[in-house]
Amino acid sequence: MPAKRIRKQVLLRLDPAVHDAMAQWAADELRSVNAQMEIVLRRALADAGRLPREVAPARRPGRPRKDED
Repeated sequence: MPAKRIRKQVLLRLDPAVHDAMAQWAADELRSVNAQMEIVLRRALADAGRLPREVAPARRPGRPRKDED
C-alpha cells in the first residue's frame, strides 16, 4: 500500500487584481481558488516539461467519495 502524501501549505502573496481574476476563473470552473491555482501550476509545469513523473493525479472536483482517503 503506498504511503499517503501530505499536502504542503504555502503562503502566497498576490496582487489583489490577480487574486480576483483567479477567483473568477475558479468560480467559472466550479473550483476553489486553491484548486484552480494547483491546476494552473500543474499545466505550467507540464508545458515546461518540469512536471515530475511521480506527481499524484489532480483531485477531482467536488467532495471526495466516502471510500476515498
